[in-house]
Amino acid sequence: MQYAHPQLNRHGELHHLLSIEGLPRDVLLHIMDTAQGFVSFGDRDVKKVPLLRGKSVFNLFFENSTRTRTTFEIAAKRLSADIFNLDIQRSSTAKGESLLDTIANLEAMDADIFVVRHSESGAPFLIARHTPDHVHVVNAGDGRHAHPTQGLLDMMTIRHYKPAFTALTVAIVGDIVHSRVARSAIHALTTLGVPEVRAVGPKTLVPGDLRSMGVRICHDISEGLRGADVVMMLRLQNERMAGGLLPSASEFNMMYGLTAERLRLARDDAIVMHPGPINRGVEIDSAVADGPQSVILPQVRFGIAVRMAVLSIVANNAA
Repeated sequence: MQYAHPQLNRHGELHHLLSIEGLPRDVLLHIMDTAQGFVSFGDRDVKKVPLLRGKSVFNLFFENSTRTRTTFEIAAKRLSADIFNLDIQRSSTAKGESLLDTIANLEAMDADIFVVRHSESGAPFLIARHTPDHVHVVNAGDGRHAHPTQGLLDMMTIRHYKPAFTALTVAIVGDIVHSRVARSAIHALTTLGVPEVRAVGPKTLVPGDLRSMGVRICHDISEGLRGADVVMMLRLQNERMAGGLLPSASEFNMMYGLTAERLRLARDDAIVMHPGPINRGVEIDSAVADGPQSVILPQVRFGIAVRMAVLSIVANNAA
């Protein structure tokens, strides 16, 4: 049965996590507050809790992934779930079976949660529309559309270092047009009340429709970084680009790469973020990626906690 909001149950609680767009502020805060309780789990002698004991989590990654897939697997194991990683290259999908037929067969194996990464935008929404009420779907990245858990872990990271969202200037720099991370981050930042979000990059990589969301577009890196509290760098997604969007990676680095000198345009206590994987010497210099203002590795740590929170919340919210 489907309700008015595709991600929420009849009580307004999170049933699927498909996109940050459209989620109320209190839902985002509930996920982050829940995740906060999981942050220290990695330091414990016993890293497990029984919140998902007896639940089956199926990781369906139709695109390659290191950080997202691994942290989802760690998160599910720490919650005591049974984990099943579908080998897409050896699955029936590789033989021509449709996505929905694959899902139907996995449902028959008593799946409780599907964690889905897919190259096609909207694939997790399609799955959610065709699953019974007791099954939950979590989007681990779909095409150029959304990457909600990445957006949430980015918000967790920002809140840890910069608690007052309503006083921040956030610069998102790089290949925004192809970035599902950027879209999720922008929706989260605006929902949480950040007064100035800047999209920084060349005209070919920054969509003009962001202005309708209240985002300030900057094609000059100095303008984009000046006075920023948070600098979020993005990877150049060459695999999604058609020809001619960029002359070369080296020219992008010359015009938009984050160097120590450019970082000085931001606030002295600005933090530097990157969702990974990093192209060192292209979007960011090693001196910055490994420098004192970088919070790239803490992002990964917060990612485990956020994914634990999302899995535990959806699993315990009935339709």
